[in-house]
Amino acid sequence: MNLHIFNPEHDIALAANLSNFTAPHAGRQLRHDLGFLPMLWAKGGDAVLVDDLPSAEKAWALFKKYHRYVDQNGAIMVDARQLKLLDLAAIEPWGWDLALRAYLLRKGVHEKLLYSEDKIKTIRELSHRRLASNLLSSLRVEGTIGESFECTTDTEVESLLQQYGQVIMKAPWSSSGRGLRFLSVDHTPLSMQLGWLHHLLDAQGSVMVEPYYKKVKDFGMEFSSDGVGGIAYLGLSLFHTSNGAYTGNIVASEETKQLMLSRYLPEPLLCEVRDTICQLLGKAFKGRYAGPFGVDMMVVTDKTCQRFLLHPCVEINLRRTMGHVALALNDDNKRVMSVVYTNNNYKLKLKRV
Repeated sequence: MNLHIFNPEHDIALAANLSNFTAPHAGRQLRHDLGFLPMLWAKGGDAVLVDDLPSAEKAWALFKKYHRYVDQNGAIMVDARQLKLLDLAAIEPWGWDLALRAYLLRKGVHEKLLYSEDKIKTIRELSHRRLASNLLSSLRVEGTIGESFECTTDTEVESLLQQYGQVIMKAPWSSSGRGLRFLSVDHTPLSMQLGWLHHLLDAQGSVMVEPYYKKVKDFGMEFSSDGVGGIAYLGLSLFHTSNGAYTGNIVASEETKQLMLSRYLPEPLLCEVRDTICQLLGKAFKGRYAGPFGVDMMVVTDKTCQRFLLHPCVEINLRRTMGHVALALNDDNKRVMSVVYTNNNYKLKLKRV
């Protein structure tokens, strides 16, 4: 039996790098309200750990009813009190971090089933935006754009700001929509963000700086690493963001998603980038990481707004993503999947378009 866990606070926990970590209220509530999500990909005989069993079972039943979802996997949901009774073979969380490891130890899960602190340290190192920056430089072919720089002083940041006019500062470790600051020579000079920058440099050692690009569309590619050099491509993720935060995904066949992207980018370019990612990250993850991950990308315009270009690596999420959730729904009818907050609860919604 494999145990699946939805721990959406993972990115924040990874940045904090603490065993004794308390997630923000929103992260805790998201985990409570949508803890049933792994039921979408768990296999028969597997278990899904949830915070509140009656609440999770009700939410899962309502999701299936309102969206006419047929559960063919046959997994079960359990709470922490039942963990000691389970015959577990492996644990598959949303993402591994020290806080999750400590939590499972406290709940009586045998240490042999958990990632070691050294292994989690490796995952944290690979999750640094430096890896995405290095991969980006290797993905730059005709039809692509994108630069990323790691800076350790405010002087370096100021130099890049003067060079490009508009830049984005990114914390090396941060969750979606967090840890970003926009700078422009005309409106938001570095002096307005010096406090934030100095705090970040003290806490994380560096900051990633990227030129600002005129984004047209967000999307990504979802993968899985076998840990021994093989990377499996799972599918496209067409998603929406607002102020950098995730708001929803397109659920559709691969053919439909590819057709939607073909308005902006040629399919051969996407295939070339996909194959290069599999090759390079297969080597980088060999013996270091096994599990799902995603590479976020975007369609941008050139300076004249006359041509669409591909930014092939905005970030790498070394965990399961909402794109993986959309793929697990496996629906050929075009719909929008979103996470909405209504009546003091987070809900997973599907809407036809």
